[in-house]
Amino acid sequence: MEQVTFSPVAVATPISEASRITTIDMLRGFALLGILLMNIPGFSMAQFSFEIFKNDPSNPNFWLYEFIGIVFEGKMRAMFGMVFGAGVLLFIANKGTKGSSVHVLFYRRMFWLLLFGLIHAHLILWIGEILYLYAVCGMIVYLFRNVPAKYLVWAVPLVAVIDFTSNTLFYQDLRTKRIAYVEAVKAQEQKQTLTNTQTTALTEWREVEKTLIPNREDAKANTAKMKSDYGTVASYLRPLAWQWQTQFLLYNLSDSIALMLLGLALFKWGFLTGSWSNMNYWKVVIIGYGIGLPLVLYAMYYNFVNFSTLEANLARMERVSINWVDMIYPFQRILLVMAHAASLILLYKSGLVQGFMNRLIAVGRMAFTNYISHSIICTLFFFGYGFNYYAELEYYQIYFVVLAIWVFQLIISPIWLKYYRFGPLEWLWRSLTYWKLQPMKR
Repeated sequence: MEQVTFSPVAVATPISEASRITTIDMLRGFALLGILLMNIPGFSMAQFSFEIFKNDPSNPNFWLYEFIGIVFEGKMRAMFGMVFGAGVLLFIANKGTKGSSVHVLFYRRMFWLLLFGLIHAHLILWIGEILYLYAVCGMIVYLFRNVPAKYLVWAVPLVAVIDFTSNTLFYQDLRTKRIAYVEAVKAQEQKQTLTNTQTTALTEWREVEKTLIPNREDAKANTAKMKSDYGTVASYLRPLAWQWQTQFLLYNLSDSIALMLLGLALFKWGFLTGSWSNMNYWKVVIIGYGIGLPLVLYAMYYNFVNFSTLEANLARMERVSINWVDMIYPFQRILLVMAHAASLILLYKSGLVQGFMNRLIAVGRMAFTNYISHSIICTLFFFGYGFNYYAELEYYQIYFVVLAIWVFQLIISPIWLKYYRFGPLEWLWRSLTYWKLQPMKR
């Protein structure tokens, strides 16, 4: 396995076109398009609408839902996180000791990304946005840039255990509130005078319903809000976005940091640059799919049996204190994303579909612009202040929108890059990072 190294130059500049690594751009493009598969229900589907089909194998939507869950769910974000981690090393590759400090440049770059994330969440109104989170994680991951790869990879199993522990503690806190709430409701129904503790239990669970687990009446009200004017949608989504960017930030940090550290290691080892032999990539494919697919299939079957409706989920929460099956998720995801990445690199190296790969590379080079474009297009198409298709389409129909966006970006991205050096937001980000307008036209 090849260790990738760089020689510094004198002046700090953006990565030149000649220095770009096409396999990384290709993986970034694939991950970006795949992320839209996972995000589109959040833009378009009413809460609990999945219950209609996700436990009904006779419904074609069931099989589409399961396929996307098995092949893409979590894996696209994992791939994007790995590539983002590699980008930390790519960013500092062309930065020398003269001129602006590379540390200042990098943290300025992350500051602007964080600001873009806030705009994305609170102005464009996409609460599933990742720029804010990635900016915070990037500031932390940068501190590990010189750590040997053999130590960086240990972040994945370590964080898997830490995440499972923290998520279990969070789940148990919710479970305690749920049980207290159920007991308080039972006392209410029996016309008993509620104690202060029982009154508090009712209040606390109501707060959970407002933010994390809406009841069915809340879900109907939330759908009405999403189909309203911009101000109504914003007043509903902004508090939720801010809660995830503050109160729940720590729950998301460790997972993304681990994926970025894995990306650092894979970049240093040459995996992401296509430097491994085809035989070694095939080994990753066989091991990744050979172990990962049985794991994810078992987890999906377990969810099919145990998590059918809101009421079933809540009843199970009252009975089960630890969801041990959740330990499967981080391992099947890493196994499968590694297999996905190795398969894509093998396909790229084969040259069989080079035209399509070149389009993926262009999408990856304009990932920032294309990612924000996803949100602008989808909010205007689905939300009430746009075309108001929220909660109007069947599950399979929303993927026609995904396909249309994919086709559009696979066509437009290479055309744009034929005439311009960067995507428009990439150009803005670079100009703000270096505090100097970058050349745009070729």
